[in-house]
Amino acid sequence: MSLKSERRGIHVDQSELLCKKGCGYYGNPAWQGFCSKCWREEYHKARQKQIQEDWELAERLQREEEEAFASSQSSQGAQSLTFSKFEEKKTNEKTRKVTTVKKFFSASSRVGSKKEIQEAKAPSPSINRQTSIETDRVSKEFIEFLKTFHKTGQEIYKQTKLFLEAMHFKRDLSIEEQSECTQDFYQNVAERVQTRGKVPPERVEKIMDQIEKYIMTRLYKYVFCPETTDDEKKDLAIQKRIRALHWVTPQMLCVPVNEEIPEVSDMVVKAITDIIEMDSKRVPRDKLACITKCSKHIFNAIKITKNEPASADDFLPTLIYIVLKGNPPRLQSNIQYITRFCNPSRLMTGEDGYYFTNLCCAVAFIEKLDAQSLNLSQEDFDRYMSGQTSPRKQESENWSPDACLGVKQMYKNLDLLSQLNERQERIMNEAKKLEKDLIDWTDGIAKEVQDIVEKYPLEIKPPNQSLVAIDSENVENDKLPPPLQPQVYAG
Repeated sequence: MSLKSERRGIHVDQSELLCKKGCGYYGNPAWQGFCSKCWREEYHKARQKQIQEDWELAERLQREEEEAFASSQSSQGAQSLTFSKFEEKKTNEKTRKVTTVKKFFSASSRVGSKKEIQEAKAPSPSINRQTSIETDRVSKEFIEFLKTFHKTGQEIYKQTKLFLEAMHFKRDLSIEEQSECTQDFYQNVAERVQTRGKVPPERVEKIMDQIEKYIMTRLYKYVFCPETTDDEKKDLAIQKRIRALHWVTPQMLCVPVNEEIPEVSDMVVKAITDIIEMDSKRVPRDKLACITKCSKHIFNAIKITKNEPASADDFLPTLIYIVLKGNPPRLQSNIQYITRFCNPSRLMTGEDGYYFTNLCCAVAFIEKLDAQSLNLSQEDFDRYMSGQTSPRKQESENWSPDACLGVKQMYKNLDLLSQLNERQERIMNEAKKLEKDLIDWTDGIAKEVQDIVEKYPLEIKPPNQSLVAIDSENVENDKLPPPLQPQVYAG
């Protein structure tokens, strides 16, 4: 989905929220712009094509192997012995391929084989573990709900238990295959209840909500942010990104919300609370409900501010602002969890699907947000992102007379800190420049001295020898008589 940033604010064409195949349902970035139904159709087509290509490759390799084997035989005895090994190898390879294909289809074409179901009925520590209070409560509610449907309720409960037991043995599969298995289960149960049970469509939706609540409460621990995915990595990346964008103001996003109005401020706080509360829910439908409540608070805040109903172009920038201000925990994991395991009908139509699609657009916009999106220069954007400075806050003279003195002082202090930070940056830059100049001057003087020394080398002569006796070199001077001594005469 393409997002555009214009001077009048962030704008997204509502047609871009719909499935790109043109079916009329809401699309999803996680499904490459398709709705749940069209995405599964495309997924199955691609999977069938891949299986067909794998079979053709296997048959071609088998033919080549048989031809190579036939041409390399030199004797009948050796041929018989080797051929038996070849047949055994070919049988094992064929069995392996068939098993692989059956395993590939088992996640989406059926709930589980009879053998799997029989094995699932055997007691295991995981199935018989001590359930939590919430799980017990949901189980009791689910059973009480199904009692009103008599025989149909018993059949639903049986199929649900078999599905949970089969999912226990499919934990080694990828999260995408587990998601496909869950989505197929939703579709099969809905069709069976509507055709065999003759249940009206409105009651089918209630049944599917209860089924989703029951099975996802039981499976939440294993399918939410599994270690085999990069969901946690994406969570940390978007959280770090939102923290780096803490300086973004409502004016930059053209958010039509005036938080100085007490009612609007309360709505903003409630919206942030709802989007944060989403992480505490286990059931995808409950997480969607938090997104819906958050969105309704946003619409009310815009309506109070503008004194008129909010438009889609007003809603999306405000939702982006709420996400930036709230920084919801495990945002990407929650979006992926809803996409994979929510009842697809909720994401395709209705207000839940609309608000969820807008949330996905808001996250995609935050990930790609740049200077042009906020109508800033690249230099200012880089300075804000690096933390060197921050946008100037509202000046005190622009405050209304009823504004809180504490808030005024807070913004004044923030502005003063921003100015001090700028001054400190300038001083540090000048100090680094001075240090560099000193180093360059020292290196220059040393080079000049070296050049002079090389041009006019110094010749250091050895010191003069000390005076010695004339006969010092005469080795026979010891045989000479002593020198004559002057005689002194008295008187």
